[in-house]
Amino acid sequence: MTQNRTALLWASFLTLIAAGMGFAVRGGLLKPWSQEFGFTMTELGQITGGGLIGFGIVILLCGAIIDKVGYKVLLMVALLCHIISAVMLFAAKPVYLSSGQDATYQLLFWSSFIFAVGNGICEGVINPLVAALYPEQKTHYLNILHAGWPGGLVIGGLLCLLIGQFPWEILLATYLIPAAVYGFITMTNKFPQTEVQSGGISYGGMLTNCLVPFFFVILIAHAMVGYVELGTDSWINKITGAILESPAKGAMLFIYTSTLMFVLRFFAGPIVHRISSLGLLFISAIIGAVGLYMLGSVSGVVMMVVAATIYGIGKTFLWPTMLGVVGEQFPKSSTLAMAILGAVGMLSAGFLGGPGIGYKQDYYASADLEEKAPETFDRYKAGNKNQFLIFPEITGLDGRKVGVISDNAETLKSDLEIAGDRISEEKFQSLRELNTWWQENKEHAPKDKPPVSNAGLFGSRMALKLTALVPGVMAVIYLLLILGFKMKGGYKIVEDSGATHEPKDDEVAGHGRTGAEGDDATEHTSP
Repeated sequence: MTQNRTALLWASFLTLIAAGMGFAVRGGLLKPWSQEFGFTMTELGQITGGGLIGFGIVILLCGAIIDKVGYKVLLMVALLCHIISAVMLFAAKPVYLSSGQDATYQLLFWSSFIFAVGNGICEGVINPLVAALYPEQKTHYLNILHAGWPGGLVIGGLLCLLIGQFPWEILLATYLIPAAVYGFITMTNKFPQTEVQSGGISYGGMLTNCLVPFFFVILIAHAMVGYVELGTDSWINKITGAILESPAKGAMLFIYTSTLMFVLRFFAGPIVHRISSLGLLFISAIIGAVGLYMLGSVSGVVMMVVAATIYGIGKTFLWPTMLGVVGEQFPKSSTLAMAILGAVGMLSAGFLGGPGIGYKQDYYASADLEEKAPETFDRYKAGNKNQFLIFPEITGLDGRKVGVISDNAETLKSDLEIAGDRISEEKFQSLRELNTWWQENKEHAPKDKPPVSNAGLFGSRMALKLTALVPGVMAVIYLLLILGFKMKGGYKIVEDSGATHEPKDDEVAGHGRTGAEGDDATEHTSP
């Protein structure tokens, strides 16, 4: 396989570029979608969260079937998912005009879900694939591989700067470019056998090795990682853009933190060698908590850059180092253990992170506006209520109405001009209703705009401050694990033979974001 492994590495790398691009651009479209389709923040969180849920489920399923169908077939299925998702995006506006908000919500949700299914399939394939392609340097090449994720985020963040200048459907569908390339490479190259196909370990044996208390603690911690990293990234463009009063500045800040993450991931190895994987997790969690709280507290470009730098450093190492811990402590079961870990992280981001952070914004924004300007709240509240888990049912602010007052009805005027003489048609009913509402309430706009804007900003800041509690709890968990290992002589890597040894530079040199070592090794002894 030496003659084509570089091509297959590139194909694997491009799957993460495509995933990062789609994730970043979708995050930048939350405000336009809110204004165009009238979604509340909670509904937007559910749309982005739905994608993460699909991602998590499929990573887990791929871990169960990859040895039966092989790498190539699964990557072609992933490509098909990416294409279908793009086609659905181009149908959003026609569906909204013909069938309304609910149908559009369903379309965007399932487009996001199918896109994430494709990403999940890729994630489930590329880790064992690269490990099989480079058995002599697995960690090195898995590290190179997973730099593709922040690389895609940077490209997607740059595309977000073009929102408003080009149709959002075109910008979001640009992920099809790297997808087409990885599809071509997949179709024209031969793939190696999987580790199990070449004589590995049974799934039952791998699962049995994972049934220890330490692994369940790691799962809980990684659920929090998914919440705080991917859940926050779903919203960070919108929130920082609101704080800086400029969507473009918010996008640039996202690009900056993604670039920082891209670069730093190549230097994780020496850091881990000095302080151990758990030590890096502990420090990262503390730094991440400080950074998130600062993002929700400070103002001004300079202080926001400082806060974003701290947050970016904190989140950079969390996901890959968690997977590194699993690889070091569960070498015999690393493929399945990493699949379970990745699924838990993604499912947490989808079920909890995206919707939860959206709910917090709705909760505090609507409460602030209702308290300080009750008449304004009555004019701008959404027509439906939202609820998250066991938390109180709330009425958020209507995204379309907030969008009208935010841009002084410029978008509404443009839509009315586009409708023209067809405005009486049934498909323009929601546009007529919005225009009727605006005509009845625009006289109040001068006094409504400041409290509406301030309430949205307050909700965004409070969401970040409360989210900072999550990495704080993670830090406590990591500290307890460090103390547990210390009682047993310190953190050591489990070898294939069952022995343990101190980490070496080449063994901790930057695990990928969802990398799998694929080694057949021995069982783990929990602290």
